[in-house]
Amino acid sequence: MSPGSGGALRVVLVGAGGMGRAWLRTILADPEVELAGVVDLDRDVAAAAVAEAGVPDVPLGRDAVELARATGADAVVNVTVPRAHHPVTTAALFAGLPVLGEKPVAEDVAQALSLVAAAEVTGRLFVVSQSRRYNAHLHAFREQARVLGDLGVLTTEFFKAPRFGGFREEMAHPLLLDMAIHPFDTARFLLGAEPVSVYCEEFNPSWSWYAGDAAASAVFEMTGGVRYTYTGSWCAPGLETSWNGAWRLSGSAGTARWDGDSAPVLETTSGRQAAPAQDPGREIAGSLRAFTRALRAGVAPHGEVHENVLSLAMVEAAVVSAETGARVRVDDVLERAHERALADERREDVRAVLASWTSVRGALAAGAPAAPVPAPEPAPEPAA
Repeated sequence: MSPGSGGALRVVLVGAGGMGRAWLRTILADPEVELAGVVDLDRDVAAAAVAEAGVPDVPLGRDAVELARATGADAVVNVTVPRAHHPVTTAALFAGLPVLGEKPVAEDVAQALSLVAAAEVTGRLFVVSQSRRYNAHLHAFREQARVLGDLGVLTTEFFKAPRFGGFREEMAHPLLLDMAIHPFDTARFLLGAEPVSVYCEEFNPSWSWYAGDAAASAVFEMTGGVRYTYTGSWCAPGLETSWNGAWRLSGSAGTARWDGDSAPVLETTSGRQAAPAQDPGREIAGSLRAFTRALRAGVAPHGEVHENVLSLAMVEAAVVSAETGARVRVDDVLERAHERALADERREDVRAVLASWTSVRGALAAGAPAAPVPAPEPAPEPAA
């Protein structure tokens, strides 16, 4: 069925590793979605995933666009590793397929801007699954923020001690690059504000089992003058916080707190209470449902690529600040990324859109098309 027809949305899942299997279970559990096929460069991994999920006859492939065409799929769910996000998503968009992708939007902000332009050229919906936004307690916390008057300071404390093994323990900036995007994105959502600048310090405690800096503190100036302060460590055993972190928001009319797991707590000087919040669904299941319904309604959900890029820009700006020891303006990060995107882009149509932007922030604020448009004819791949 086509996305707007009211039938089940047929999707091809790309990536059958650990996170891919979580998405596979979520797709199979959603009555509004039908699994059309599973793609992985390692066909044995894909076969093991569908067998484990109890659907061994689901079509498999190594190329998302080819399998989507062969199965008549309506959309792609991209759960590949970050370095594959840009090529897989670009190919799908130019094949006329809307995409729901895992975070981060791309490996860096330059590639993210290329994907924004690709979405504009094709008119296809591209949504990044910031799954932590799909939490009923978070939405209640956001409603509490609305009754706190002028907002002043939002803080997050994140202290965990996971031993992942593998690539995370070898990364140069494991906490900032792999985890901090969740609270940074949540801060934007809670405040309804965007990042202006950041000062960040990173360090690695003497007992850390990470090669790179596993602890960081960052102070962001947000639009409207509010400050967002993040402090975290990935090698902090004992009295660990929630995976969502512990939050406190202070305003002229009171304070709200959220431990990341339980319902948030509000205390106001006026006694005013927050409005009830709607349940957005839970994590990736909520993200998938929002994507499906956005395609049918012709509206952009949380995480639409234009709206999502600034969350990754916060991460990139924090890393630059930590490396240079200086306060970093987010607009400077965006402009440098724009220059790289123009220099690296191979598609003339995408480059033309990028070149038309007089302001990156303005282009992102302009947002996505209001509704899905008819699928374009598949465009030829650019010459190498």
